[in-house]
Amino acid sequence: MTRSYRVAHRTRYDYGATMTDGYSVTCLVPRATGQQSIVSSTISLDPEPSAVDSEVDVFGNHLHHFGLHEPHDAMTVLAESVVTVEHREVLSDPTPWEDVVRLAATATGEAAIDVGMFRSSSGLVDVGALRPQLEPLARESFHTGRGIVEAAAALCTALNTTFEFDPHFSNVSTPLAEVLAARRGVCQDFAHVAIGCLRSLGLAARYVSGYIETVAPPGEERLVGADASHAWASVWTPQAGWVDFDPTNGHLPVNDHVTVAWGRDYADVIPVRGVMIGPASTQHLHVAVDVERVS
Repeated sequence: MTRSYRVAHRTRYDYGATMTDGYSVTCLVPRATGQQSIVSSTISLDPEPSAVDSEVDVFGNHLHHFGLHEPHDAMTVLAESVVTVEHREVLSDPTPWEDVVRLAATATGEAAIDVGMFRSSSGLVDVGALRPQLEPLARESFHTGRGIVEAAAALCTALNTTFEFDPHFSNVSTPLAEVLAARRGVCQDFAHVAIGCLRSLGLAARYVSGYIETVAPPGEERLVGADASHAWASVWTPQAGWVDFDPTNGHLPVNDHVTVAWGRDYADVIPVRGVMIGPASTQHLHVAVDVERVS
């Protein structure tokens, strides 16, 4: 079954004083994958930007650069996309995870490029420092000889059941060590913990950003702008390729996830980042996301 989604992601900044200049980089355009096709995608800035550029980064993500060189006291970035997501059965690869570690470690050519950068520590996932916490957590699911996908699915379930989703606990600057100690956080934290666990064993794991379809509780209307960005993890396997799993929700995505970008951790796929030039002042951020199934 194919599903189509319309996604609108609006980010607004209100400044306490007039800014004279600004530069922003966005990572908001969904990417085409073997399972996902892009019907349409637009990204705009209000006020009208003075300069616009785009590029594809080292991970294959679509970035847009905006220069706003006129006085402004607010700025809104709006990304709107329509995508189709193909339904697929959960991918399988019975290769024992220890063999996958060896294959990833000895990969050459394109395979080495594909997996190499996702096996080591990154800025927000310091495997070296956190190995005493991460590896024992991983080995609760990665038993000797267990197939790589089965083990990753077990880790997904374990994190979902032993960590608590708490939107008030963390923010983008909360260290992973605090998340591990408290065993709570948001989807970004769940993804970072999963990635850290996999890398602590020598596996290749990447951070995936995007959206997930949400359904209003029975008897309640769906609230406009109440959805949010989402994050999950992906593990490399020799037979099935990269296999996504969502520890926040405790399952492997089938066709309810919309992929935007992937990287080593959140820092590689920040939705909107940049710098504003002007007098010291307050800044208020408001983000509204809508994920609507259209067919």
